[in-house]
Amino acid sequence: MKQAIIVRNDLDISVGKLVAQACHASVLGYKREEKHGANQAQGNEMKVVVHAGGDTLHELADKARTKGIPSQMVRDAGRTEVERGTVTALAIGPADESEVDSLTGHLPLFKSMEKLGNRGEGGSSG
Repeated sequence: MKQAIIVRNDLDISVGKLVAQACHASVLGYKREEKHGANQAQGNEMKVVVHAGGDTLHELADKARTKGIPSQMVRDAGRTEVERGTVTALAIGPADESEVDSLTGHLPLFKSMEKLGNRGEGGSSG
């Protein structure tokens, strides 16, 4: 079992905001599976954080839905750094590792804010 968290690399947000959005995606992905009674995950599965542009997140969510792979989009509440409803992250999985990799294996791992071109200053949890 594996879960991939895809964060937006085309938003100008702080490190704290990005981390919070990745956490929201992971938790919501697991809650979605529990709600649908299909959760085989225990929370200790492999997790990776990768990055992509906003259009790619929408494309991946559509592909996951078509393939029946669990996914959960995160739309921000708009209380801090971005407008309400802005898509900030996407969780794919928990699902079989090969299914997750079929959608996200080509995306680069998230390593630093500098490589994304974001300012990475400040912090936010909302």
